[in-house]
Amino acid sequence: MTAQTVEEQDLWLTEEQQGSWRHYLEGTARFVEALSAVHDRTLELSLGEYSLLVQLSEAPEFTMRMSTLADGLVLSRSRLTHTVARMEARGLVERRAAEGDRRGVNCTMTDAGRTALEVAAPGHVAAVRRIMVDALEPEEFEMLGRVMAKVAESSKAAGGTEEGLSTLCD
Repeated sequence: MTAQTVEEQDLWLTEEQQGSWRHYLEGTARFVEALSAVHDRTLELSLGEYSLLVQLSEAPEFTMRMSTLADGLVLSRSRLTHTVARMEARGLVERRAAEGDRRGVNCTMTDAGRTALEVAAPGHVAAVRRIMVDALEPEEFEMLGRVMAKVAESSKAAGGTEEGLSTLCD
C-alpha cells in the first residue's frame, strides 16, 4: 500500500459518500423526469412554465425583472427569454420595460397565466405528493428541505460568481 498525502485522501469520496452522491443524482433526475412527465401528459403547463408562473405569483404585482426571474429559476437569460416568448405568445405573461431603467425588462403574469396556474396546481401538487412526499417519512421530508437549502446556498456562494468558480476549480 502506498502512502497518500492528506490532500490525495481528501480528493476522493469515501465509498459511503459515493453511494449517497449517486443516490442523490439518480433520485433528483428521476424525480424531475417523473414530475415533468405528469406535466407533459396531463397539464397545460410544462414543469418549467409552471415554475415560472409560481415565481411570478409570489412577486409583488405578479411582476419580476427577467434577470431576477432567471436567477430564481436557475436558468440562463437566453433560455428564460425563449420560455417567456413562448408563454407570451399564449397570453400567460407579458414583457414590459422596467420603469426607470431602459435596459431592464420585467415579466408580468397575466390573468390567463393566473388561471392556468390555478388549474395546473392541483395536479402538480398531487404528483409531488405521490412521487416525493408520500415516499418519505415526515421527518425525512423536513430534513430534505433543510439539506437542500444548505446545498442551494453553498452552490450559490461557490458557483454563482467568478470568484466562487475560482475557489471551486483551483
